[in-house]
Amino acid sequence: MRKEIGLVLILVAAACAPLYLPPYELSLLGRFLALAVLALGISLIWGTGGILSLGQGVFFALGGYAIAMHLKLAGLDPGTVPDFMQWSGLNTLPWWWAVFAIAAVFVLPAAAAAALAYLVFRRRIAGSYFAIITQALALAATTLIISQQQFTGGFNGLTGFTSAFGFTLGDPHTQFALYWITLAVLAIAFVGVRLLQNSPFGKVLLAVRDGENRVRFLGYDPLPFKVIAFAIAGVLAGISGALVTLDLGVISPAMFGVVPSIEMVIWVAIGGRNSLFGAILGTLAVNFGKDVISSAFPELWLYVVGAIFVLVVTILPQGIMGLALSRRTPRISAPGAAAPPAVVPE
Repeated sequence: MRKEIGLVLILVAAACAPLYLPPYELSLLGRFLALAVLALGISLIWGTGGILSLGQGVFFALGGYAIAMHLKLAGLDPGTVPDFMQWSGLNTLPWWWAVFAIAAVFVLPAAAAAALAYLVFRRRIAGSYFAIITQALALAATTLIISQQQFTGGFNGLTGFTSAFGFTLGDPHTQFALYWITLAVLAIAFVGVRLLQNSPFGKVLLAVRDGENRVRFLGYDPLPFKVIAFAIAGVLAGISGALVTLDLGVISPAMFGVVPSIEMVIWVAIGGRNSLFGAILGTLAVNFGKDVISSAFPELWLYVVGAIFVLVVTILPQGIMGLALSRRTPRISAPGAAAPPAVVPE
C-alpha cells in the first residue's frame, strides 16, 4: 500500500510540474518521459522475457517518421509535395506516403517487431545472437533512410512542421497539453505493462526467461509469448518516437541509430531492468545527466556514460532499484535459514 501511495504522489508532483518548472526544464522532462515509454518496453522484453534488443531505435523511428509524415501531409496545399522532395526533383507524392497516418504510429512498429520476432525466434535464435541481429537492423535502417533523401529527408530527417491537429506546437498552452498527454501515456503504459507482468502471460514469459526448454517440456510454446512481448515493446517504442517528434519538431537518423539504440538499453540497465519504475528512473537520470554534463563538457559525456555502464554491470547488475531492493531484503545469518525472495519485476 505504501508503494502505491508513493507512486500516486510522484504522479501528482509530475502532473503539477508546469506550475513550478521553467519552460526549458519542463520541455526536457516531457521529452524524457516520452523516452521512458520506450524504456518500459525494454524492461518488459529484457527484464521479464530475457530478450536483449539493441535495435529498439528502429521502432522508435517508425513511430516518429509516421507522425512526421502525417504532419507534413496535413500542412501541404492540395497537389504539392514537401520541400525536400522538390529539392530532389520529385513533383508527385509517393503513394506510400498517404498510408502514414496516426494509426501507423501503432501498426507499423507492432507489425515490424512481430515479424522480426517471429522470423528469428521460430529458429530459436536468442541471447547475444539476437542482440547482434537487432543492432545490425538499426544500422541497416539508418543507412537506408539516409540514402533515400528524396523520400525521407536523408540525414536531416523530417522537420519544418510547426502545427499538429490544428494546434501550434510552439504555443505554451500546446506544450503544456503535450506534456500532460505524455505523462498520461506513460502512466497508462506503466499500469498496462505491470498488469501484463502479473497476468498468466507474464508468468509464462518470466518462466521462458529462466528456462525456455523447461517451459517447452511443460507443454507451452515460448514463440507466441516472445513474439507478443516484442510486439508490445515495439508499439511502446513507436509511441515514444511519435511523442518525441511532436516535442522536438524533428525526426532524423541521428535519433535512432546504433548508438542511440545502445543508450536506450543503458538507461534501463542503470535503473534496473527488473523494475518498471527503475526503467523510468534510469531514463530520467541518464538523460538529465547527459544534458548537464554535455552542456558543460561536450566531449566528456560518452566517457561518463561508458564508465557508469561498466560500473553498473560489474557492481550493480540489477541497477539502482536492485540495490534498493537488496537493502530491504534480510540477509541470511545462519546455515539453514530461509533464502531471500527472488526479485520480482515492478
